[in-house]
Amino acid sequence: MSYLILSTSRNPASRSRILAQECMKALAAQAGDDQVTWLDAGTMDLPICDGAEAWNHPSAVAIKDALERASGVVLASGVYNYNASAAAKTVVELGASAWNDKVVAVCCAAGGAAAQMAPMSLITSLMLDFRCVIVPRYVYATGGDFVDDAVTEQVQERVDQLAEDLHRLTSCIASGT
Repeated sequence: MSYLILSTSRNPASRSRILAQECMKALAAQAGDDQVTWLDAGTMDLPICDGAEAWNHPSAVAIKDALERASGVVLASGVYNYNASAAAKTVVELGASAWNDKVVAVCCAAGGAAAQMAPMSLITSLMLDFRCVIVPRYVYATGGDFVDDAVTEQVQERVDQLAEDLHRLTSCIASGT
């Protein structure tokens, strides 16, 4: 089994990227370093999905290729306007059917606690459109959950649990148990 960590922030100093990096470390501890791949959509030229030519764009092809190699995915996003970022939605749209039947864990960073339900529309799309199995918890962190570009101990515990759950669910599905 292999895992993909998909950081979708366009901001190089983003807190969702920090969460994604912590997820990568925690998942590597569960599955092994060689089983975890990083894809940073923030460094990619992402076209707006037009339902036609965008799927042939080199960035869309790279996203689809990375997804096809993965059994499980961590999708990390910032929260803007009470929703997952537009870049996260674009990554889902460009990945298209490569998302089919993946086990997906979500982590989000937001400015405040009021948007805790923000990733739900993206999660619903992954479940209904692509039949993804969603880890039934996600990490939602706000500004106070970070100190000097690191997560607090409480958030680290949630990240570790998310990685453990993703690995366990992915293993169960792969083995048919």
